[in-house]
Amino acid sequence: MMNLKTRSYQKELLDQEDIPFSDIAQTMRELNTINTWLGGHAITIKGFKELLKDKKEITVCEIGCGGGDNLVAIVKYCQQMNIKIHCIGIDYNQECIAFAKENNYLKDNTEFIYSDYSKVHFENNPDIIFSSLFCHHFTDEELIFQLKWMQENSSTGFFINDLQRHWLAWYSIRSLTQLFSKSYLVKNDASLSVERGFIKKDWQVLFSKAKIFNFQITWQWAFRYLIVHR
Repeated sequence: MMNLKTRSYQKELLDQEDIPFSDIAQTMRELNTINTWLGGHAITIKGFKELLKDKKEITVCEIGCGGGDNLVAIVKYCQQMNIKIHCIGIDYNQECIAFAKENNYLKDNTEFIYSDYSKVHFENNPDIIFSSLFCHHFTDEELIFQLKWMQENSSTGFFINDLQRHWLAWYSIRSLTQLFSKSYLVKNDASLSVERGFIKKDWQVLFSKAKIFNFQITWQWAFRYLIVHR
């Protein structure tokens, strides 16, 4: 059985530079499928709703937006609820931003920014900042900075949707991706992402070190945590 007592810091293939656009595109399509069928988008909507409250107009920013599928899910929800929304997607992978611009219908609702999130300065802070499957790419020290940045740059709050480090999650996603994925990036990175994921105690320590105390952690199916800060 995998030893998952501590987080792995082994780099994922997706973190490398100069990945061909076609490989990124296949990976982004498959991540959208995973998020759709394993509940990732539902968790994102849940976190969004907890901070939305009764607002009828809102600006939301996703750091590490990848192919933009989380923002598409949020815009669809807002359209159903007659909420006026403006989205900002930030990613330091230029091919991900290119895919996001090319493959979603959010042109009137969303601006995509190719940048390290920490180098982005807002003229007006977004109401909500969030990330999904982004935090596990960073070391603990980098995450402490990231939590502080999200707190300082969001006017209402932020939420995080990321993986639980659990042996059953590791074996399950490894089996599924080996059987069904056509992306070498997904096949390599899916189980490694779980190794780089978190247990509840990890988040409690990280928030304590960041000196952020008003937050809530809830476990979500399948093997994820939703963390909301107001």
